[in-house]
Amino acid sequence: MRSIESLKQDLLLLPKTWLVTGVAGFIGSNLLEALLKLNQYVVGLDNFSTGHKRNLDEVKSLVTPAQWGNFHFINGDIRNLHDCGRAMYFSPASLDEDGWSNAENYRHSASLSGRWPVDFVLHQAALGSVPRSIKDPIATNENNISGFLNILVAARDASVKRVVYAASSSTYGDHPDLPKVESKIGRPLSPYAVTKLVNELYANIFFETYGLQSIGLRYFNVFGRRQDPDGAYAAVIPKWISAMISNKPVYINGDGETSRDFCFVENAIQANLLAAMTVNTEAINQVFNVAVGERTSLNQLFSHLRDRLSVRFDHLREVQPIYKDFRAGDVRHSLADIEKARRLLCYEPTHNISAGIVEVLAWHFTKR
Repeated sequence: MRSIESLKQDLLLLPKTWLVTGVAGFIGSNLLEALLKLNQYVVGLDNFSTGHKRNLDEVKSLVTPAQWGNFHFINGDIRNLHDCGRAMYFSPASLDEDGWSNAENYRHSASLSGRWPVDFVLHQAALGSVPRSIKDPIATNENNISGFLNILVAARDASVKRVVYAASSSTYGDHPDLPKVESKIGRPLSPYAVTKLVNELYANIFFETYGLQSIGLRYFNVFGRRQDPDGAYAAVIPKWISAMISNKPVYINGDGETSRDFCFVENAIQANLLAAMTVNTEAINQVFNVAVGERTSLNQLFSHLRDRLSVRFDHLREVQPIYKDFRAGDVRHSLADIEKARRLLCYEPTHNISAGIVEVLAWHFTKR
């Protein structure tokens, strides 16, 4: 098996073609940045329902013009099968709807009259958030199940080599064991968790029935650059950072002893690349935990952020959180066993929560 550094060298020598769904979102835009910096050819699909054009603009500022020219953006919706089908092909000589130019020279051999099928799909598009799914289960189902099924059908029809999809730690549901092992799940505790479990079932059926290779990545509380701090369904780390800097109250649901395995986005990028490119047949049609293997309580997270931010912001030295009721659908504790990913994918997280917070705060400060 190849390490992530060895894999990156191989990609630089022989670029591949990728589709990133949800490319304007938090994880999607980070994947786009990583792929373009490796001189890969990328199709991006997004409808901006939760993603932002500013994320793409930031990526554009971080790569070379030639690398940006390898990006073909499609403003489309995974709930539309036609959009999914279009996204399975790289079109190097066209302009997208926003006027971004695409690569003029593509090194792979031509097929389909100037279009080339993507090699790999990194499917990140979804409606996240447990509370949102409880409030609007129909929209969650349409995006996360119907949309995922459209991606699988389009990938099958385009003979894509492999689909790597964002699964979720919510699939473990009410199973009490810690750490979480991929083979042991409980009952889902929210509509969102149901949709992510159904994704795994559909991926398995498409492998068994059509031979479409897939690998699921059960993300555990991914955080990092370009994660949206705003809105009712913002993730805890960007939301708290924004509140602390702005001298606004920080709310904790429950007693603060709820714990999570927080995973910096660089670890998720690594897992996606390893899953897409692995030649280990044992890894195909499997799901893997993507995490660090360390548990942090919300009280500990609050202290981490306050201690680091108080160096710059005096008003935070004595600030305390405000505790509210527990949130419906949340699991009490989450901790991943990552040995399966280590063994079959050669996954090795590079950032624990402390290292990740250092990087994400540095990014926040550059945006101020």
